[in-house]
Amino acid sequence: MSEDDTERFEIPSAGGEDEDLTAELFRPAFRPPEKVNGVTYRWRELTAVQAGIVWTDLAVWVRWLVATYQLTTSVVPDCWWRHTEIVAELYALHRAELVSYVSDDPGFGPLAFHERLPHAVERLRNHTRTAGCVGLQSHKEPALRMLRLDALGFVEWQAASHQVGDDF
Repeated sequence: MSEDDTERFEIPSAGGEDEDLTAELFRPAFRPPEKVNGVTYRWRELTAVQAGIVWTDLAVWVRWLVATYQLTTSVVPDCWWRHTEIVAELYALHRAELVSYVSDDPGFGPLAFHERLPHAVERLRNHTRTAGCVGLQSHKEPALRMLRLDALGFVEWQAASHQVGDDF
């Protein structure tokens, strides 16, 4: 077989049901993606209008999540909205749950969400333990830590290329 023969090689079609099955299996891959329940935002880029909408939507969803899965305050504390790391985790989980119910999903989306849920719950539990609110039975304000981008060591480090072999 020559190279030309290999490039022109086609899989023979049995027609009928096989073609219908193949089309059904691969249709989602060739269809433009659907708009799924709004947009996923970066929290740090939200406008005031977007923030109001997103916070309301997330709060309703978190209330549903806590009630449905009977999550305790050791997983989602009452002051969850005051902890950026917990908000980030809940928002990611919220978006994952929403996209698991797209119209052309054959049923694996909800299963994938439920497979990820225990991992997210464990991360939430760790964030909540670190926050310290549950043991106190009240909110503990997190200490904000801001890294300095103008520190001399960082400025020098940033200016160098750090490519292997530059020192030779």
